[in-house]
Amino acid sequence: CVPCRVGLKQMLNILEKITNGEGEPEDLDRLENLGKVIKSTSLCGLGQTAPNPVLSTLQYFRDEYEAHINNKECPAKVCKNLMYYYIDKDACIGCSLCAKNCPVNVIFGSREDKYEITQEGCIKCGNCMTVCPVGAISKISGKP
Repeated sequence: CVPCRVGLKQMLNILEKITNGEGEPEDLDRLENLGKVIKSTSLCGLGQTAPNPVLSTLQYFRDEYEAHINNKECPAKVCKNLMYYYIDKDACIGCSLCAKNCPVNVIFGSREDKYEITQEGCIKCGNCMTVCPVGAISKISGKP
């Protein structure tokens, strides 16, 4: 029915907006209201229960939603558009494994100057962090 079909798609659009770092404080009220309307107007069990995960997380983890919206960061470090990889130059040994394993070639440097990740173009695949033998690469949330 329409409440479920259209309403859930709208909830998804709002959630994607928030996880992309484009959310607004009003989006939380929109999500909550939309979820309640879908639950009360849907004709089947799917529509009556599908909003529950979002409504529960809004109730118990609202601070995480607010961090996404207000600080443009993901406390759980899972939202790709809010994550950045960073090389600690003091810990970097200049082995170049990160640069060699970067599929989009956005890691530059040398043994002497150490390596650095150019954030523009980084696809956040995590290869660099996986291959670093000394753990000099970390995943951070929010703008570096």
